Order: sequence, then C-alpha cells, then structure tokens
Amino acid sequence: MSQSSQHSRSLKHAQAATALNHVRNIGIAAHVDAGKTTLTERILFYAGASHKIGEVHDGAAHMDWMAEEQDHGITITAAVTKAPWRDHLLQVVDTPGHVDFTIEVERSMRVLDGVVLVLDGVRGVEPQTETVWRQRCRFGLPVLFFVNKLDRPGADFLRVMDAIRERLDVEPVAITVPVVDQHACIDLLHRRLLRFDGEQGEQVVVEPCPADLWESVEELHEALLLAAADADDALADLVLNGGEPEPEAVLAALRRGTLAGRIFPCFGGSALRNLGVQPVMDAAVDLLPAPLDRPAAIARRPDGEPETVAIGAKGPLVALVFKVQLWDGRRHCFTRVYRNRLKVGDTLAFQTADGRVVKEHVARIFDVDAGRKSKLEEAGPGQIVLLAGLRHAATGDTLCDPDHLLTLERIEARQPVLSLAIEPAAGTDEDKLLEVLRKVEQEDPTLRVEEDPETSQRLLRGMGELHLQIVLERIEREFGQQVRSGRPAVAVRETITDQAQAEQLHSRPPSPDGKQSELTAWALVEVAPRGRGAGNQLQCHPRLRPEGAALSPEQQQALEEGLTAGLASGVSQGAAVDDVAVTLVEVELFGQQSTPEALQAAATRALARALSEAGPVALHPVMRVDVVVPETNLGTVLGDLQQRRAMIQATKTDPTGNDETATIQCEVALEALLGYTTELRSLTQGRGQYSMQFERFDVV
Repeated sequence: MSQSSQHSRSLKHAQAATALNHVRNIGIAAHVDAGKTTLTERILFYAGASHKIGEVHDGAAHMDWMAEEQDHGITITAAVTKAPWRDHLLQVVDTPGHVDFTIEVERSMRVLDGVVLVLDGVRGVEPQTETVWRQRCRFGLPVLFFVNKLDRPGADFLRVMDAIRERLDVEPVAITVPVVDQHACIDLLHRRLLRFDGEQGEQVVVEPCPADLWESVEELHEALLLAAADADDALADLVLNGGEPEPEAVLAALRRGTLAGRIFPCFGGSALRNLGVQPVMDAAVDLLPAPLDRPAAIARRPDGEPETVAIGAKGPLVALVFKVQLWDGRRHCFTRVYRNRLKVGDTLAFQTADGRVVKEHVARIFDVDAGRKSKLEEAGPGQIVLLAGLRHAATGDTLCDPDHLLTLERIEARQPVLSLAIEPAAGTDEDKLLEVLRKVEQEDPTLRVEEDPETSQRLLRGMGELHLQIVLERIEREFGQQVRSGRPAVAVRETITDQAQAEQLHSRPPSPDGKQSELTAWALVEVAPRGRGAGNQLQCHPRLRPEGAALSPEQQQALEEGLTAGLASGVSQGAAVDDVAVTLVEVELFGQQSTPEALQAAATRALARALSEAGPVALHPVMRVDVVVPETNLGTVLGDLQQRRAMIQATKTDPTGNDETATIQCEVALEALLGYTTELRSLTQGRGQYSMQFERFDVV
C-alpha cells in the first residue's frame, strides 16, 4: 500500500476517533514571503502527514498545488489540510500573503478557531501583517506569533517583539527563543534547551539549559510568569512572592489568557532551516482553542430574531459555505459544519444575498488535503469539507435544514480597484468565454465582469495587477480560452466639494394612441459633501405638496430607488458617487399623474442636477505602500516616488546596522503604481520590492 493511501486511511481513523475537544482548526497567515507555506510544509512532515518536505522555491510545496502558485512561487488560494499531532487533529489552512488575494484570508478566518501569525525576523511587522491582524481582531481569534527567518543576517527576535508592541498594540509573551548557531531553542516555560537534530530537524533532543544561555533570557522568563499570573489569581501570589510555579500550572494559565485574547505567545525559529517548528505545533494543541472553546455563533431567523448556534450535534443542521472553487472544471463548495451532521443526498435550504430561498441536494462530500480530495459519507460538527452538487450556493450562504432556515453573518468582499478591457483572441468562442468568466466570477467575490456602457468593451475588474494576471492565466490553462487584454485601468469614484440644491419637474405628455397616460411629478433635492470614507447618507422623508397629500408605500420606495440610482452613476465620470449626504427636501404630487415611475424619474434627475452644481470631482484609489530597498538606492527611489506624487510618511533604516536596507512608508495613487514592479527592479538592480494595500478613495 502506498504511503499516501496509508496516510489517508490513518487520517480517517483519527477523525472517527477524535472528539471535538481534540480538534484544532488553525490558519497560517502573514505578509507575503514571510514563510507561511514553508512552515506548513514542516508541520505536515513532522506530523507524518507527508513523507517529504516540499519547498516553495522549487515549486514543490504540497500546499501550493495550483500551477500558477508553483510558477509564481506564492500562495494564491487558501489550501486546507490535516495533520495528526499528539492525539489531536490539526486542520490547517494555509492562506495567501499577497494583498490582491486578501479575500482568501477573510473567508478562511470566518471558519477558523485560531491563527498562527508568521513574521519575518528581519522585517518584522509588515503592511499585510497589519491587515491580517485586523481581520483576526474582527473575528476575535486567539493567536500565536512565529518569528521566522531568524537565521538570516539582520534578523532580531527582540526587535520583532518590539515591533509587535508598537504596530499591533499588544504585549507578546516569548515562549521559545532561538539559538541559531546551536540549531536550538530555549524553552522558557520548562527551562530547557531544545535541539533539532536529524537530517530535517525531526529529532527534538531535550537538554538542561546552560547557565550562561539562561542568564541571557531570564528577563523573558520573568515576563512569561507575570503574563501567566495576570490570567490566574492563584499563580499571582506565588509569582509576586518570588516563587517558581509548576510548568503545567503556567501552561494552563497561558491557555486561559490566550483563549481570552489577553496573552499572545511568541515563538522564534527558521522554518526553512527546520528550527523551532515543533514547539509551535505543541502550542497549537496546548494554547489554541478546540471548536467547543469558541463562543457560539449568532444566526438570524427569517423574521430577524437571533438564534445561538453552538458547535455540536444537537439541533437542526447549520453549515457555512466560505468558499466556492472550480475543481476539475466542476463547482465545489468549501463548507464548515456548525451543527448536526451533513450526509450525502441531504436536501438543504439557504437564503441568498438578495433574499431568495433556494433548495439543493448534496451529491458528494469530500475530505480535502490541499489539491487532493477523498469521498466521505457524512461530515460532523466542526469539520471543514468540500461539497459537490450545489449549483447555486455562493460564498457566505448558510446551509440549513429546510424546515429551520437561518442565516449566519455573511462574508464581506471588497470592491475591485483595477480593471482590464478583455476580448476573446482569434479562434476563441465568445459564448464559451462568457460562460468561463461567469464560473470564475462565482468563485471569487472580489472579481467582476462588466460591460463599459460608453465603449461596450467587456471589463474584468479585480484587486490588482497580479490578481487579474492570475485570473487570465487560469482561464487559459484550465479552460483553454485565449484572451486579449488591454492596459490596466484604475476604478474611480466621484464626490462633490460643495453644497447645492436643485429641482426637477418631470412631465411626460400622453401618447397620441392613449396607451401611455400623462406623467407629472416635481422634486427638490439637496446634496452636501461628507468626510472621506464616511459613505453616503440618504434622507427620503420630504415635505409634500399639496397640503394633506400622502405617499403610498410604492411611491416612497420609488423615490428611494430614484436617489439610489442617481448615486450609482455620477455626472462627471459616470462612476459611483461616494461620501455625499442626499436630502429629498420636497415633493409635489399631481394626483394620478404622479405614479411611482414619475416620482422616481423626478428624484433621479433632480439629484443629477444638484450633483452637477456641487463641484463634482473624481476620487482615485490611494494605496498605503511599503518599499524596501538597499540603502545605497534610497535617494533614487525616493526621487522616483516623489515624481509619482507620493506622500512620504516615514523612512526607516536598521538602527543596528545589520541589515543594509531602508523601508519607505508612503501613500500613492494606484494609477501611479501601474508597472512599478519593473521600474523598482530597474532602479535597485533587482533588489528592491514593495507591497501595497488599499487605503481609501481620495482626490489626487
């Protein structure tokens, strides 16, 4: 029997025998190139879930199974796998670090119970680290820090801990401190030295910690005890009186504090050099929550009333689709089961984002291991599985018992900021390309396929140049569709700079044949600018003329829809309007002539006139950018950024002098960054790199 089939069978036995309190659903997250996938590969190898370590730089990582991931050397899609460790089952989700694929992190965290946040030992807290941190905070997930790449020149464990305090505003608690030259870690909890021997660090040799080494970390040990004491009153008296509590008692206190989000354990090592990984795996078992340790989810019934959904077997079925993926050309749904059991052939119901109730049948259930899947007959509470046969379920839909409909909080997707004009290449069938685009759009909530109303060009909108490039590569590789694309164009919004009022009398005479009756309505609209990022505000409770007149529910709805339609397409760019307060001041009704259609037209046109008189301007996407360059190229790169009208916010160099790089933090309009990767490489002889994330729409 092959090793992979033995592993598959052993995992099935492990799952069958594993109680929920022996399961850990954890995500590995970080800034791009911090070493997430490298860490995940070691976890799988040390747990016996893979027989060899696949390296990202060789394109052989088990978790980076897509051809595009192997070609580009980055993680693009969140991959799920399982690893048995110390009689527990680790369900591990390796997430992308590139900002273009942040939706993968967002929807993965929605169904995880804990996170291992990986940081680069040289660069510390980076922009995407902060993005991931905010996502973690939103879902209240307990977290472990793993400071990676500490074997590299310029790496500093303590400096990264300082960066965590400064940038993330929490107090990290060191648990292991690496001793790179001895290929070992100091275990601060048990006062011992852990050596990682064997060809690939698989043999952990435990030794007493030498006195000189212990003296260098004694302050960190004290900080560890004080953190544990904060979480346990019984320990506090002992620690404050100078006593040394038992490691088991300290570990129990650390677990309580970590689950409560008050303690943030920090580990150091180098995944590539097989240093310090097993203590992180132990901590996932000892410090991160089981599904039953997490607070119950809150769902909504169709009448809007809340219902608590605790993970377990009792109660009607509840499961959440957190990702749709095309697998072998067929539609599959990644799903986490919250309550009861899900079986092959079950009929499910769910409410779509637009409020429709849909019923579907589960054709197949699969267990997932990165790019491989194996059939299951059923899935229980806490499990993450793949479902086939659901043709209409989308990301964020809640799968339920048809007799007990519920809706969990939906998964938010950001709006696209970049677009490409696309058309089928010679020999490509346009109808087939449209079908493929629809499939890809269903899979990725941050992707849009639209038609430009002015040019009639088909536009592919996404989160960045790399995002759109990967989509086009996939369309060609998976579906054999050749696509021609134009230069990327930046998505814009509109706003106003002044306050204005405008009125509109909408009047349409009756048609000569009498089939269309006369329509008349009058509206007065006022607009005013709001703060950047404040969003739009609609007030649709107008004074009415003549006195005593009243709006029917249909007329009220038509007025609201008219204002909403007016904000969907601005007067200067035809783009959506942002950050505007709209007040429908007054409406005049003309009896039966003021139909909902007439009122909607009057409101839309009055709003358009008011916007045109209020100083309309375009809003461009502004990105927060971190540029890392050799110090010798700093002046050249700064000059280039200033030519791109960047707002330089900070320039940092390594104060120790160990790392001869400088980091520039700035804000730049996205349009100025198109093609910047190539330009930066040219300015720095290939040594510079940058990362960006969307900050806001603003006037530039």
